[in-house]
Amino acid sequence: MKTTTTNSRGAALLTVLWLTAALTAIAFTLANTVRGEVERSSTDADGLKAYYLASGAIDRTLVYMESGPAFRGPDGKPLFQEDVTRVLLLNYPNGVARVEYIPENSKLNVNMAPPRELSNLLLALGADPNRAQAIVSGILDWRAGTPGGSFSQFDQYYLSLTPSFRARHASLEEIEELLLVRGMTPDLYYGGYTRDAQGRFIPHDGLRDCLSVYGSTGPLDVNTVTPEVMVAVGVAPDTAAAIVALRKIAPIQNVGQLAPFSNGGGMGRLGMIGGPIATLRATAQLRLPNGQLSDVRRTASALIKTLGEEWDPPFHIMRWYDNASVLQ
Repeated sequence: MKTTTTNSRGAALLTVLWLTAALTAIAFTLANTVRGEVERSSTDADGLKAYYLASGAIDRTLVYMESGPAFRGPDGKPLFQEDVTRVLLLNYPNGVARVEYIPENSKLNVNMAPPRELSNLLLALGADPNRAQAIVSGILDWRAGTPGGSFSQFDQYYLSLTPSFRARHASLEEIEELLLVRGMTPDLYYGGYTRDAQGRFIPHDGLRDCLSVYGSTGPLDVNTVTPEVMVAVGVAPDTAAAIVALRKIAPIQNVGQLAPFSNGGGMGRLGMIGGPIATLRATAQLRLPNGQLSDVRRTASALIKTLGEEWDPPFHIMRWYDNASVLQ
């Protein structure tokens, strides 16, 4: 009888211990879940605040562009100068924003660029030669007509997809059409990272940063043209890297600053070029209570067209991107 009672007490104690362990595990799981949701909500809130900071920075830059000399920096010069300003650093009580002014004629015209430049560009962006050739062929097919409106071999491929479609066989109207071209990948279009010889990740631009339906067929803006586009038109890679390093110190203000570089290759394609159509891209970070900047970044961008002083407002926002991305 005594043994039976002892066994019952032992079983009850073991049951209590197992229940305690189970409840403890549930409590830890719940606590972790709550903490994770709180952190996620906080990150989402910071991301939304950073987005509004970025979009506000674009609006502020548009005011600087419209007002001209009305807003001047500590040096007495207008905060925005069309032929010189390419980056604005804006400080707010709750964060900072970096606004880039990127003339569309710093990019190649996707509808007019010759096959060799397109191929060189894709190779510079990291595409293997076979894929580069396939994409170039796809772009040429997309922007060219067919005899009597007949189907091309690319159309046969596109019609086999779900949903199916045909190539435009006319000029691209939006640069996003490149995403439909056979052989295109998100990394090539949006940009990505590659490893160098030491295994470090190196960011590289995408086709959307190098090609535009409003792009240039002649001179390219030296302060914003990507190194990949410079290589595509014949500039040596080392020279392209040196030009990027030079303009990081301060914007290039006259073509005479390019004199130390070789005049061979595609150097003749670089110049001080503005233009009526440009992209404003703002990347914002919030300022934390300790004064440091948050790791959360949000980027917004707008494709704008300058109309002239007789218009009110003197610009038109052609496209707006809420979730623009930029490689750091």
